[in-house]
Amino acid sequence: MEVFILSKAQFTELTSRLDALHNLLNTESKGSKKAFMDSEEFLQFMGISKRTAQSWRDEGKISFSQVGNKIYYKTSDVDKLLAEHYNKSFKK
Repeated sequence: MEVFILSKAQFTELTSRLDALHNLLNTESKGSKKAFMDSEEFLQFMGISKRTAQSWRDEGKISFSQVGNKIYYKTSDVDKLLAEHYNKSFKK
């Protein structure tokens, strides 16, 4: 195992660069994900029919917004739905 000795100035520079990199990655990952998806995107993403989506809305499994005849789903709600129904594998 190698040991590196850094001066306080070097350590401060390293941590500030890591913080800047962390902020950049968080900004890019947040910006790349849409807040909402329309019903067609939702159907395709989940691989379900319109009727199944309607049943899930009626049963309260997924929250949605409706503007006129158009239905939208929050991507965070879709992620939450998938996380709630996540099953770990049985084998180790």
